[in-house]
Amino acid sequence: MVYVFRVSKVINAPLRYVYEWCIDFREDDPKLTGSTSVRKILEKTKKKIVYAQLYKGEDGEQKIGVDIVTLKPPNSWHLDFYGEEDTETGEYKLKSLGRKKTKLDMVFKENWKIPNPPSKKYQIEHTNIVWDKYVSALEKDYESGRKARE
Repeated sequence: MVYVFRVSKVINAPLRYVYEWCIDFREDDPKLTGSTSVRKILEKTKKKIVYAQLYKGEDGEQKIGVDIVTLKPPNSWHLDFYGEEDTETGEYKLKSLGRKKTKLDMVFKENWKIPNPPSKKYQIEHTNIVWDKYVSALEKDYESGRKARE
């Protein structure tokens, strides 16, 4: 089953800060959302980040996946995910809404390999929950005067 969905977030921080924060992938990022998945950074350059992740699959069993993130400064990045249960692409684009406000538009294409995948509605809800947590952490860092996660 294949489906495409969109999610947008408005973030109370300037575009440059949002971009730098979002593309600074770290092994402890799953903690920001309360996820139990484990991330291992395999490559991190100015153009690309590659990481492996262990996560709980739809059947409750441990699965592995690889994420390849291609950076497109100053305002976008692309995700290719290859997992045991699905493959996914994600397009992330930032747009300035003023000096201290940024809009993040995300478009995902999910290609499930399993017989009973989660519904499109569930995926949208889950993505919103996860990104609300990321946005909260990002805004907290910005408000506290911390540098973007460099």
